[in-house]
Amino acid sequence: MKGKLKSLWPNLNWLLRISEGLRVKAVLNMVLGIVQVLLDFAFIWAMKRAVDIATSGNGDPLLQTVMILAAIVLSTCLLGYLRSWVRQLLGARSRNLMQLKTFSRLMHSVWTGRDSMHSGDAMNRLIMDSNTVTRVITDTFPQLFCVLFRLAGAFLYFHSLQPNLAWIMLCIAPLFLLMSRFYVGRMRKLSSGIRDTESRIQSILQENLQNRMVIKTLEKTDFVVRQLSDTQDEQVGQIRRRTRFSSVSGLVAGLGFALGYLVTFTWGVFSLRDGIITYGTMMAFMQLVNQIQWPFRSMTSMLPEIIEALVSTDRLRVMEQTPLEDSSSDILLSDGPVGICLDAVSFCYSDGDAPVLKELSHNFEPGSFTAVVGETGAGKTTLIRLILALLKPQEGSVWFYDSSARVEASASTRCNLVYVPQGNTLMSGTVRANLLLGNPDADDSQMEEALRTACADFVMENGQGLDMVVGEGGCGLSEGQSQRIAVARSLLRGGSVLLLDEVTSSLDQATEKQMIENISARASAMGQTVIFITHRDCVLDYCQSTLVIGRT
Repeated sequence: MKGKLKSLWPNLNWLLRISEGLRVKAVLNMVLGIVQVLLDFAFIWAMKRAVDIATSGNGDPLLQTVMILAAIVLSTCLLGYLRSWVRQLLGARSRNLMQLKTFSRLMHSVWTGRDSMHSGDAMNRLIMDSNTVTRVITDTFPQLFCVLFRLAGAFLYFHSLQPNLAWIMLCIAPLFLLMSRFYVGRMRKLSSGIRDTESRIQSILQENLQNRMVIKTLEKTDFVVRQLSDTQDEQVGQIRRRTRFSSVSGLVAGLGFALGYLVTFTWGVFSLRDGIITYGTMMAFMQLVNQIQWPFRSMTSMLPEIIEALVSTDRLRVMEQTPLEDSSSDILLSDGPVGICLDAVSFCYSDGDAPVLKELSHNFEPGSFTAVVGETGAGKTTLIRLILALLKPQEGSVWFYDSSARVEASASTRCNLVYVPQGNTLMSGTVRANLLLGNPDADDSQMEEALRTACADFVMENGQGLDMVVGEGGCGLSEGQSQRIAVARSLLRGGSVLLLDEVTSSLDQATEKQMIENISARASAMGQTVIFITHRDCVLDYCQSTLVIGRT
């Protein structure tokens, strides 16, 4: 038991840390829950008093007691409305805040080049696990506190009426704790398996929808549908096992609660027959039994939620294992053109792998145009990632320099770079929205100029112009059109070094030649250093030097 509690501590500590910003709602829910408990006890007291007055005929003001009872009922209804409003409105804000925190943490983490987590799995954690953790912090834990408060209050109230019976009712606690010890471990394992399968389902859905054209051309539509169906069947089996276990556990607990209710009822009717208690006290007994048993029932229903939250906590904590990038301020080199020096750089993606780059040294002189060439897999794109400081070399170093300063490549030097990646990198939305990612302050004339430089005049010729809609992954555009808009987007970003990774791979020769001429003229006028990653011979005509990278 000690070992289990020790293993839970990191999760509880993480929940406490991540709850910052959610605590207001949690405390508000707790306060409203305590008020609800006090109103329930006040209702039991008023009901007992009204029944005793009615049956004793002692002339006490019955109408006054009934009015108090009515006021308590009205207050309970109003409180229920308020709690529902708090749950819905603040609940949505809390879920959004948790997702924002997790998403921000993931986006600011170091990029390793080889993601250990599928994007579908990451999405499942961002949405499902974040919501689960938020619900437990803002609802379940406050409710648990209120349940314990209700249990203590009901026991003390019951004890004031019948001490022996109160202790008998409380004896269910050790049985509950004994069951919980076994229940928590088993349910945590079952819930973890279900959540992992949910992530695999989302990964299958996301990946196959993104590559639907490839699946259709390979004639594997039925295959991927069966793959999804088999994974869903696996999940149903896991849910069936968890439900069976939960139902049996609930049945055992229910029998214990029923026995406690029967004992109280039997004790009450015999005491009522013998004149030991009044009718009001008998009714209070039955109400208080429910007030004692209800907390245990609630804790039984809360256990799956808490266990699921612990599983979600494990999964979210995994996403925090990647360290954050250095968030220090930008280091902008501005004293003339900027150069980049690679000093004996070696890099491999994983321990034990062959190095992608080995002792590579080269000086990209300020204002120079350099073509980086080599066979596929030689490490050209890896070189770009090292310059961008997305990756760190295991040996050697990458330096940025101008006429007066020299700094090592880091996230802080990224502001000096204009990067155009290979492939289709457009976001769904309008062309304008895509271009504003390059420079949020760009006006229409600047965006149109960037499009002309990138030979993307077709955007202005379209009836919608900058407001032309682009589908997910550039849907509705050709690869070449998407590539040219991506180039225009990057050109809007200020920077002294232009990194172009196979930016003409989808263009015809005439368009390629015109784009390279436009970019070269613009870079020369701005004093930019240009690095072309390319397989195209025509690009070499615009470069003063060539860096050939071969396989190590």
